Amino acid sequence: MTKVMNGAQAIVECMKREGVEHVFCVPGESYLPLMDSIYEAGDIQLISTRHEGGASFMAEAYGKATRRPGVAMATRAVGGANLAIGIHTAYQDSTPMVVFLGQVHSKFRGREGFQEVELERFFGHIAKWTVEIKDAERMPELVQRAFRIAKSGRPGPVVVALPEDVLVAEAEMSFGPVAPVPKPRPGASEVAAIEQLLANAKRPLILGGGGVIAADGEQALLKLAEAFHIPVMSAFRRHDIFPNNHRLYVGHSGLGTFTPILDTLRQADVVLAVGTRLSEVTTQDYGIFTQNPKLIHIDIDAATLGKSYSPDLGVVADAREALEALLDMNVTCTWEGWAKERRKAYELAGEGVAKEEYAVDNREIIHMMQEVLPEDAVITNDAGNFAGWLHSFYSFNRPKTYIGPTSGAMGYGLPAAIGAKIASPDKTVVSLAGDGGFMMTVQELETAARYNIPVIALVFNNSMYGTIRMHQEMHYPERVIGTDLGSVNFAELGTALGVQSVRVETNEDFGEALARAVASNAPALIEIMTNPERISVQATISSIREKAKPCV
Repeated sequence: MTKVMNGAQAIVECMKREGVEHVFCVPGESYLPLMDSIYEAGDIQLISTRHEGGASFMAEAYGKATRRPGVAMATRAVGGANLAIGIHTAYQDSTPMVVFLGQVHSKFRGREGFQEVELERFFGHIAKWTVEIKDAERMPELVQRAFRIAKSGRPGPVVVALPEDVLVAEAEMSFGPVAPVPKPRPGASEVAAIEQLLANAKRPLILGGGGVIAADGEQALLKLAEAFHIPVMSAFRRHDIFPNNHRLYVGHSGLGTFTPILDTLRQADVVLAVGTRLSEVTTQDYGIFTQNPKLIHIDIDAATLGKSYSPDLGVVADAREALEALLDMNVTCTWEGWAKERRKAYELAGEGVAKEEYAVDNREIIHMMQEVLPEDAVITNDAGNFAGWLHSFYSFNRPKTYIGPTSGAMGYGLPAAIGAKIASPDKTVVSLAGDGGFMMTVQELETAARYNIPVIALVFNNSMYGTIRMHQEMHYPERVIGTDLGSVNFAELGTALGVQSVRVETNEDFGEALARAVASNAPALIEIMTNPERISVQATISSIREKAKPCV
């Protein structure tokens, strides 16, 4: 197809070909022609947010939920700097995302024009690709390439800079086809090598990551685990790769994971790592494989293989294609006892956690969520210690039901819930956040109210930056500085922003409030007043101080 149009119209045509239905932004004059072209198209909804960070989180979570590139837009350096946190999250979480940034007029470049920065250099380290389009005629070529790069291989964010004069310049535009994403499959010799390693195993383990989700490989993973009776562990914040109530699920390797669960990783003699980059958190500071197990690493990105650990066998493959190929292996299971033992360890791991004497017990909060929410409800979370209760006690039994930032970005939970709800309007979507992180993007409650996006925001309020306070007490006990926060009534704030809101101070009140919020089908906020002394699932401030005391 060849057609005369301006640069902004060409971008919208590319979006339509890619199936883009929503874009997230804070409006800016540098890309007004693009906004107007979206208006003219009529079939792409523009979600105008209160902060570029919120817009980028929404786009990132939308990309996680749909596995199609989420699209965010902002103006020049200032808007780009604000949404950089979402770009970094998309990069570390391997989420497809395309970001369009307005740029200074071409004639003014290099003069430190208004809000000018070299966007290619600014984002080069945290994006898969950055490009500034200087010729309107090349708009289709480069924008289509941007979407292709964002989706292909290890997915990630691409940043496209748009000088304002190029957006209005007209040219004959030629569009290419939207090519399918390559899905490489293991070769026969690789499958045979994996078969041989598993045949000699006594304690095998599958460690599954985000690549399984990206490839829609959850069912293939389930079939493989059941066919060979291999226990499955999920990588950090990838809980929903495998039904947590299944007899072969043995837990999650992340922050604050119970020791008996981590012992499964420590004791495994063959680890089949699929679609995971074996991150710092998943590998417990790169120190988890104490027994030097045979490592089979399957990932779609060749650069990921050997990046953290040298594998005994590295295979470049799409996770689903690989898992399906391995179903043809001829391996006799001799490890039923191992699988049962590790499942039992997972089931009993949290039994030692003391019941909270405070009016609100976070473990009970999670149990009530499990009882009240539909099984296919989508859970998003912010960064913070409150998430430890979710990770430890919520059972994710359906695929595509969890969206959390492996990058550990604060402020993520609420905007991520909005992006996820737009992607899955028929599902109940609930976000969890602490008071510190929630305050960073609380303004997006107004966005939810304005567009009537019925998300449910849970805020665990202990008036502190809890995770940092925990580490502060570990290293500098009783020397508290910077981690205490003021008292904020989030229920009143939520009401002021147009959202039905309530503060709860008992477990029973929470259960009733959550049921009302689910039934209302409207944006809702539930503020949960928690015990500031109970700093994490397994520790109190007093216990940390006691442990940190020097031996006399």
